[in-house]
Amino acid sequence: MSRIGRAALGVGSVVAAAVGLVAFGNARWQRATRSQLALLEAARVTRPAGQDKIYTTRDIEGLPPPVQRYFRAVLKDGQPLIAAATFELAGTINMSETGEDWKPFTSWQRAVAHRPGFLWNGRVAMFPGVAANVHDSYIAGVGALHAAMLGLFTVAQVQGGGEIARGELMRYFAEMVWYPTALLPSQGVRWAAVDEHAAYATLVDGPISLTLLFSFDAAGLITAVHADARGAVVGKGMDKHMVMLPWDCTLSHYQLRHGVMVPTRGEVGKGGKPYFVGDLTSLVYHFSL
Repeated sequence: MSRIGRAALGVGSVVAAAVGLVAFGNARWQRATRSQLALLEAARVTRPAGQDKIYTTRDIEGLPPPVQRYFRAVLKDGQPLIAAATFELAGTINMSETGEDWKPFTSWQRAVAHRPGFLWNGRVAMFPGVAANVHDSYIAGVGALHAAMLGLFTVAQVQGGGEIARGELMRYFAEMVWYPTALLPSQGVRWAAVDEHAAYATLVDGPISLTLLFSFDAAGLITAVHADARGAVVGKGMDKHMVMLPWDCTLSHYQLRHGVMVPTRGEVGKGGKPYFVGDLTSLVYHFSL
């Protein structure tokens, strides 16, 4: 065999091995995703028999004025309560703690209203042809983050209760704007007045109690969600540790989807530094019927 032929054979073998590795990694990640989804579905609870399954304006009587305006702006009388939502986001994530290293991502997410929980399955393009798969979740009171290059080689993994679970439930709470019937008092959220353009909301799940500040614009739409502190893992290797930082979500570009007004863009920052920008590309509701 000529030198050129041997070189071509070598390149072909490398390419075939790489393709096989990617396929193996994708299959392994898909199995892990199905396993996490099964846990999420197993944690769901059935709402009590006889409980209303639709929204009416009676549900918001007595709430702070900006909260009432919000529900009137995004829901209509007779709106079925949303039991679960499946949606896709695409955007960029800043992979640097101190600088700017934005990478494109696509993602699929499942969120359920009772018991509160979600699974985010993301794919981040790290380098040409090389992606990191990411699971971010809150399931049955446990928070978790797992990132793996090619779906095989773990580069980040945390799981547990405490601040990890609080941080993931906080994400879930802020994202209720995509399935807003979950924010109703009948669904367990308590609202407290601040002023004409803000209100506190409290969500309790097991031992975790969260209170976030929601801000509203003149049209009644939620434009921002703020937490004074959310746990963030910083550092590398043996120097990894958790710090508490202010956490902010900005919500915009509202559109009518399936009869419900929802934001189609979300931007998230911690400690005043943006790290996530995502656009809603699809949304499917599953109702309590």
